[in-house]
Amino acid sequence: MNANQKELIKATVPILRTNGNDLIAYFYQRMLSNNPELKNIFNMANQANGKQQNALSGAVLAYAENIENPAVLINTLKSIGNKHVSLNIQAEQYDIVGNHLIGSIKEVLGDLATVELIEAWTCAYNELAQIMIGIEAEMYQKTNDKKGGWKGWRTFIISKIVKESDEINSFYLKPEDNKEIADFYPGQYISVSTFIPELGHKQPRQYSLSSYSNNDYYRISVKKEISQNTTPDGIVSNALHNKKEGDIIEVSAPAGVFFADPKATNPLVLVSGGVGLTPMMSMVETNKNSLQKNQTVWIHSCRNENVHAFKDTIEELNNENAWLTSFVFYETLPESETNAIEGRIDLHQIKEEILIADAKYYICGPAIFIKVQYQSLVALGINRENILYEEFGPQLLSLN
Repeated sequence: MNANQKELIKATVPILRTNGNDLIAYFYQRMLSNNPELKNIFNMANQANGKQQNALSGAVLAYAENIENPAVLINTLKSIGNKHVSLNIQAEQYDIVGNHLIGSIKEVLGDLATVELIEAWTCAYNELAQIMIGIEAEMYQKTNDKKGGWKGWRTFIISKIVKESDEINSFYLKPEDNKEIADFYPGQYISVSTFIPELGHKQPRQYSLSSYSNNDYYRISVKKEISQNTTPDGIVSNALHNKKEGDIIEVSAPAGVFFADPKATNPLVLVSGGVGLTPMMSMVETNKNSLQKNQTVWIHSCRNENVHAFKDTIEELNNENAWLTSFVFYETLPESETNAIEGRIDLHQIKEEILIADAKYYICGPAIFIKVQYQSLVALGINRENILYEEFGPQLLSLN
């Protein structure tokens, strides 16, 4: 891009701030109407509730604001690249997206979309696309070359289903071809894809791996979401909960930038809400099987003990291992005796236990939960670089 084109891009920042969501909503409608095959890739629940539109709008705005130095967005781009690879996004699909994005800019802006502005945005998009294609090509190659690795979708069999709470079931997945499977870092996820009759096409979803890495199976632990409206919220989780042992499902190789390095010796502080405990289970199980057995403090919050998945397993691990200390917060305490604390997590309440030198802090849960816990850790003096978080879905979380 030349200097003049960059100035034109920066000049559209005010428009993106005020009308970006409308532009992106129009773009998605245009693209999915003309290329309905992409409905197999895009999360239609996030289309219906607007999260996908908001996320892309925010991403386009961030790119425009940093057009002079897009390298500052590299960590965000790598995170997006991981999700694209897990969904088997192909390089040629960037052309489809680009055509519809530029077409939408022309149609929505009307007379404001000068030839020079369209040329600038075409150039900007193509440069971003090439960055993403390069990032993803490297990831695809690395995953494919990995022992037991593969590219794209692979058929797995649901070998076992275990009820973990009133809302969460664990699904043990084994490859149909009985060949090796790739290992993973604790905290990473896989994508699963299954046909949804109500929609008439497949839908993918990403779920954290909830066990330690092993050569036999992958385990995901899925909450059955109950929608309160007419959007497709929970349609995949409900489809999974209706499946039986022996059913098949398509799975992508493990991916994700939210993980604990099993070879590192840093203490771990895990903060989870609801089904956000799943990557933490992987971290704790991995720690149990590691040589160093890092000091670990796990703080978990949920509504009550009936929806507390892995409750007995966590209690057993806590009682049997000196390296683990766990705290549980229930919004509603049971009538029976419990060690749980009533209410929602208040990290200031247990600051003596979690302020640990050289610790890495991991947060997983709903968006608002992550924001509250992140801000609490910062207020307690934790360096932002030592705080990692995972929020599923496309939303770009603002932690400030």
